[in-house]
Amino acid sequence: MSCGAGSGPGSLSGFGSGSGAGSVPRLVIAAPASGSGKTTVATGLMAAFASRGLAVSPHKVGPDYIDPGYHSLASGRVGRNLDSYMCGPELIAPLFAHGARGCDLAVVEGVMGLFDGASGEGELASTAHVAKLLRAPVVLVVDASSQSRSVAALVHGFASWDPGVRIGGVILNKVASDRHEALLREAMDQSGVPVLGALRRAEEVGTPSRHLGLVPVAERRAEAVAAVAAMGARVRAGCDLEALFALARGAGSLGGAAWDAGEALAFSPPPPLPVPSPGAAPPDPPVAPRARPRTPDGLNRPVVAVAGGSAFTFSYAEQAELLAAAGAEVVRFDPLRDEQLPDGTRGLVLGGGFPEVFGPELSANEPLRKAVAALAESGAPIAAECAGLLYLCRELDGLPMCGVIDAGARMDAQLTLGYRDAVAVSDSSLAEAGTRMRGHEFHRTVVEPGAGTAAAWGLRTPVRRVEGFVQRGVHASYLHTHWAGSPGVARRFVERCAGS
Repeated sequence: MSCGAGSGPGSLSGFGSGSGAGSVPRLVIAAPASGSGKTTVATGLMAAFASRGLAVSPHKVGPDYIDPGYHSLASGRVGRNLDSYMCGPELIAPLFAHGARGCDLAVVEGVMGLFDGASGEGELASTAHVAKLLRAPVVLVVDASSQSRSVAALVHGFASWDPGVRIGGVILNKVASDRHEALLREAMDQSGVPVLGALRRAEEVGTPSRHLGLVPVAERRAEAVAAVAAMGARVRAGCDLEALFALARGAGSLGGAAWDAGEALAFSPPPPLPVPSPGAAPPDPPVAPRARPRTPDGLNRPVVAVAGGSAFTFSYAEQAELLAAAGAEVVRFDPLRDEQLPDGTRGLVLGGGFPEVFGPELSANEPLRKAVAALAESGAPIAAECAGLLYLCRELDGLPMCGVIDAGARMDAQLTLGYRDAVAVSDSSLAEAGTRMRGHEFHRTVVEPGAGTAAAWGLRTPVRRVEGFVQRGVHASYLHTHWAGSPGVARRFVERCAGS
């Protein structure tokens, strides 16, 4: 979707009326470490620039689902992730261009520390890696509490570590007083990196957290609106927006076309060939890539129900776009409120979220639990990730769930977090056995047993194990995946829905 052009009396001088996606001004907001204030600054910048009349495209480095919700609230546009581990480095610029098409400015919030990426993979998936792929200047957010002159040494180290990363400015966060700010600015004058803002400590912009990070916007809409407004006000008061926009305009031009769901489906590779048994005949030769399914508009487009609401907030925007491009009619529903699946449902997507927080409400909605179980019994395709897996289990923390999978789920003290290199173990509605995919895990729950007789994935990292469940049309797993990295998954799923 195009962002459109910004306008208005508060507009910054010199901004365009919507740039070509490859030349849209852009900033990457990074930090030396987590907890420095990236989300506050990035979200505040989005809100501040949007209030000046700019069409702002919001992006997040890495797999995080929660921050993009705040970005969307600040910018009024869909927050999108840029993950070079799950999607591949070659898709970062096209996916960025897809989201930023027609916008006046893009703000990209980084992940962890600037140079922190996938474990054991060098710079892959780091904020620095994505900044280089986007040819974008970096604004370093520094937690300046408990230091003064040392801040210059810290910034100098980050600015000189990788010549391919351009740190164009610094925003000093958690500044204690006018005197503290003066000391910090005096030190930074010697670093050669300009100070583009200084923000005082402020409790009113705090956003509540729990076991997996910030509380999603969908669960605290009114409070989230107030928090985002406060972030925007702080950034407007403490940052030089003119200088920041000028820095953004210095981003390098990106070549190549923007990502398109239909084209991604048309040119995605065919499924892998089966591995032959010893002594067996050689496999058939590869076939040409198949075009995406074609269904007459409004006729026989299979309805794919996608769970949403406060309990299921984790999804990537490209998933629904790929489903629609593959021929599905995507209909959202709320398992906390809706007692039936959408009319004509022939496939179901249950993404991630927090069913453990809403266990009593999900369990109390018995009509929907029975409808989901009946759909699974019919053999219809169901794709469930993490929260969706828990919802399909027999029980969650002792509360009855859908009972599609004969397993119990419970909260656990240990956080399971990280990227995973996976291979499909069983043929399913998502992939043929042998299909390689990359994803990530992010949960504090345990499912027992952890895998069915037909497992979903064989994980190669961090330890080799099988995980998840495949039965009839159901594919349920803890693994979060980004379908833009493997668009054939959407095509196969919709084909199975159309045939169910």
